[in-house]
Amino acid sequence: MNVYVIIGSGAAGVSAAQAIRQQDSAGRIWLLSEERAGYYSRPGLAYVLTGELPERSLFPFSESDFRRLGVQLLHARVVRIDPAWHRITLADGKTLAYDRLLIATGAAARRASLPGEDLDGVVKLDNLADARRILKLCRRGRRAVVVGGGITALELVEGLLARGMSVAYLLRGDRYWHNVLDETESHIVEHRLTEEGVRLYYRTEIAEILGSRGHVTAIRTQDGRTLPCDLLAVAVGVQPRLELASAAGLHVERGVRVDEFMQTSQPDIFAAGDVAEVFDPLNGRYVLHTLWGQARQEGHAAGLNMAGVSTPYCSGIAFNVTRLAGLTTTLIGALGRGDDVDLVGVARGDSETWRQLPDAIAAENHFEINRLRLLLGETTLLGAVVMGDQTLSQPLQRLIAANADITPIRQRLLQPGARLGDLIVSFYEHWMKEYAQSAAPRPT
Repeated sequence: MNVYVIIGSGAAGVSAAQAIRQQDSAGRIWLLSEERAGYYSRPGLAYVLTGELPERSLFPFSESDFRRLGVQLLHARVVRIDPAWHRITLADGKTLAYDRLLIATGAAARRASLPGEDLDGVVKLDNLADARRILKLCRRGRRAVVVGGGITALELVEGLLARGMSVAYLLRGDRYWHNVLDETESHIVEHRLTEEGVRLYYRTEIAEILGSRGHVTAIRTQDGRTLPCDLLAVAVGVQPRLELASAAGLHVERGVRVDEFMQTSQPDIFAAGDVAEVFDPLNGRYVLHTLWGQARQEGHAAGLNMAGVSTPYCSGIAFNVTRLAGLTTTLIGALGRGDDVDLVGVARGDSETWRQLPDAIAAENHFEINRLRLLLGETTLLGAVVMGDQTLSQPLQRLIAANADITPIRQRLLQPGARLGDLIVSFYEHWMKEYAQSAAPRPT
């Protein structure tokens, strides 16, 4: 009987456990979690902060569900991996042997690295415990400052607003998330935030966090301004949790480097999710993803390979449906704006694929709060941003993922005033008919 040990109970770890059980009905599966909360929806934390979801809705699996799956849950912290002996050591000194091991330890929020960052009231949004702490602090305070970029920073801004806080949002650059969004998209988000009462500070950096009696009371900016606050929320990126893998002698770069079968440099050890650095055939580079859907896909592939079903994983197009300043936004494929001064590293809910600058021409439509931006290659769509009306999200995802030949409509898409939506819908319907005909069984 094979013994499978999974370190990490997030999306990748649970998906791997499900895939293993599909192939191996008798094997023993250990799922280890440092968090007592276990498996919950990390993307749902934003909606708990705003009050749109109750905390209980974050948990898709109950303990009885895991029992039916034949997974043994263990709340424990792993302190060592011994590849030579195929065993791990826990914080209490106990050891656990494995035949196959999955490292799905995820990523941790980066610290602010500022004087005063250990004061009470300086927070991040990394896990459920953080969300609970933020809600508790909101009941005691009135003023908040948020610093950082990407999706998490905006989740914090909106969550604090919903809890009645007065919010100041500090950006080191001259606009929001400029490595992913273009100038118009950034300004749409910023305008909506301003309408909601958020005070935006551009080209502003914190020099020091001030406090009294152990609690944050204000921040001082590098240009000498002092902004009073009862809460400072920091979202400057995440760092893959590499300590275990590195100490075990695995090949580690920015993440744990894996091959096409999600296997690390050591036999019988696999990695998936935010901690894994996977090869992206679209740009020929190893990339980091912090997307829930991609973590599940990587975990599923890792689980199949752990169970002996050789399954190469192909990093598909980066795809995420999120909410920016209350506006539903879909990000697909390569969007490309380079580095972001508001982020030390990749942000949670982000993908390095989005940051690639494609050799493309942009076609755009913008109608009030509905916006469509297409990145056109020579013959294919390379990426898209859909803000507001989401009718085109799924068709665009399929066309981009399939490298559909858009030559028949490319020039029309680039014409001034082109009705991009109508062109894409018409082309997609024609493309789907051709696809269905090519996939239909041929008569014998």
